[in-house]
Amino acid sequence: MPPPRAALRRLLPATGIQPIRRRPAPPPPADQSPLPDPYALLVHDPIDLLSSLWRRAFAHPPSTPFPNLSGYASRLDLWLLSYQRACAHATGSFPPRQAVPLPTLHSLLRLRAAALRRHPAFPWGASTHLLLRSPADAPSTVPVSRRKLTARLANAPPPFQDHVVQELLLLLLEPVFEPRFSPKSHAFRPGRGPHTAIRSVRSGFAGYLWFITADLTTVVDALSSDTILSCVERAVSDRKVLSLLKSALNAPVRPGSVPPREKDLDGLSKKRLKRKVLRKSRKKKVLNEDEPKPDPYWLRLFFGFAPEQACHVPEYGHCGIISPLLANVCLNELDWWMEERINEYFRPSRHDSIWKEAGDEGCHNPSWPEFVPSSGREKTRKMDFLRFGSHVLIGVRGPREDAVEIRRQLMEFCERTFGLRPENSSVEIEHITRGIEFLDHVIARRVIYPTLRYTASGGNIVSEKGIGTLLSVTASLQRCIRHFRKLELVKGDRDPEPLPCSPMLYSGQAHTNSQMNKFLETMADWYRYADNRKKIVGFCAYVIRSSLAKLYAARYRLKSRAKVYKIASRDLSRPLRESTNNDAPEYSDLLRMGVVDIIEGVQFARMSSIPSCDYTTFPRNWVPHHELVLHEYIKLQDPKFFCELHKTIKRREISSPQDDVSKMVWHYKVHGVYDNNRVSKKLNEWRSNDEAVNGDTQLLLDK
Repeated sequence: MPPPRAALRRLLPATGIQPIRRRPAPPPPADQSPLPDPYALLVHDPIDLLSSLWRRAFAHPPSTPFPNLSGYASRLDLWLLSYQRACAHATGSFPPRQAVPLPTLHSLLRLRAAALRRHPAFPWGASTHLLLRSPADAPSTVPVSRRKLTARLANAPPPFQDHVVQELLLLLLEPVFEPRFSPKSHAFRPGRGPHTAIRSVRSGFAGYLWFITADLTTVVDALSSDTILSCVERAVSDRKVLSLLKSALNAPVRPGSVPPREKDLDGLSKKRLKRKVLRKSRKKKVLNEDEPKPDPYWLRLFFGFAPEQACHVPEYGHCGIISPLLANVCLNELDWWMEERINEYFRPSRHDSIWKEAGDEGCHNPSWPEFVPSSGREKTRKMDFLRFGSHVLIGVRGPREDAVEIRRQLMEFCERTFGLRPENSSVEIEHITRGIEFLDHVIARRVIYPTLRYTASGGNIVSEKGIGTLLSVTASLQRCIRHFRKLELVKGDRDPEPLPCSPMLYSGQAHTNSQMNKFLETMADWYRYADNRKKIVGFCAYVIRSSLAKLYAARYRLKSRAKVYKIASRDLSRPLRESTNNDAPEYSDLLRMGVVDIIEGVQFARMSSIPSCDYTTFPRNWVPHHELVLHEYIKLQDPKFFCELHKTIKRREISSPQDDVSKMVWHYKVHGVYDNNRVSKKLNEWRSNDEAVNGDTQLLLDK
């Protein structure tokens, strides 16, 4: 039996052996306090939290800053959602909430504490001592020299933890600024995009003679951090969020972590980069187990057709994905300044039958022809504008001197507000007859000669030939050819010749046709609101079919496109004969065995199968669907709305069906929108009144 502990202590001094005393554990540092249980903090649905933030932001008055964003920033549920979104960008898959391991949740807690503390600032762009790592980062066990390690750290990309913090800032700041943005802005905003910008041009820019196109890219790229923070502080008053954003703007960026932009390279470097990208795209590559799958070829092909106005994305310090939002925040000052200039410039004329009011309520039906008279003192002076990113489009109905004055005021406003003056060549004035290129579409006018029939005095019907103009928005064929030439699918400019689609050399006929069909469907949707939709989509289909025919002619040794069309038909839907030297089973063999489906024919082989332009009317006061739902929900939560509704129902007078029909017709004539809900409501009221009258008549007859 071992001696007791007290007896051992009495024996140790006699033997000369000092006892080993355990030192008390040092207290943990302040920044490394014991972490709470993360599962106890995950009690809310992040979608519900964001929905409440959107509702509060839209109900908050835009004249005062939005308070207390730190309460949302401290929610672990939102941090976990930001981590999931960052994983989706890094790995290509959105991890489920239950699949996130406990060590990752502990890392998120440390990352939250480091981001919300104000001193010291968050370590943006850190290459060592990371708080959170990407699930795609494999641990490296190979020893490297100090020189290689220094070079690797200097050229390391931004860490994964920065993307998570950027996602959280985007989730918090976007709902705060969305209700404060002007409806004239269409880039980098939910529910808006190039299509809404093109439809706004078609709906609201008919009748303008002079157009001002301003490229403010140089101004937006050179915005200082003080200018950005001053614009953000007008809407956000939370000090922790502002401190985190300030550290992201002011933290130094490693030169090797940012890839060089194409415009910053010289001609030789551009050619080398282009060849490197092409060699990489043509080379077969076996993906690793954890490596994300790249975008399909048809999607990369469509991304090559991005307009020049949509290609440029601003970048501020370590802000990353929130940089476009910050650019919109700064340019929002320009939007509201232009709104004031529009109201000041408007001068109606009693001889004008197009515009009677300056606001959106006086808009007309854009499908009707616009009779644009020559300029003069008695004509209406009106102006409108639209902004897509850093590109501004201003339409002026008036003399050229007014357009020159507006251009001068625009440049002075940029210099006064942002401290930068745009170059003279980036702000141009063009007449409508020359055609204005915007988002790869050309804005022009088409002269028409309609026959005007009206009843004169005495009941005589008079027919006269009139002259008017229609606004024409057509897709730019030269831009389309330029994009195809950049992707090496055609050569030449005036008479382009299709080239073989070499990236699909190792793919089968069925897979190649399906990829190109997805590309053509996307292109048909992109040119949906162009007047020459049939022509431009037909040209794209011709290039794709000819390119595939040349590819198949080289693969199957048919020597010409004519032989390919003879065997595979016009839409390339029939299987071509196999090469005898290839041992791999071809599509026809697999088809006979029933393993695969039939080959899809290349779409839009005939002009009759191409859809026409979508001329659906676009209201002047259009807002996205999610904003309509938010405004309706906020209105229903307000008890004053029901009181006003009850008073309105009590004061409503009985109106005749003729008055209601005239109101419906006038609403459609003015706004260009058929209000189906109002019509169905009136029809139900008339039907119920008729049934009541018929019931009373039947009772009288029975008596």
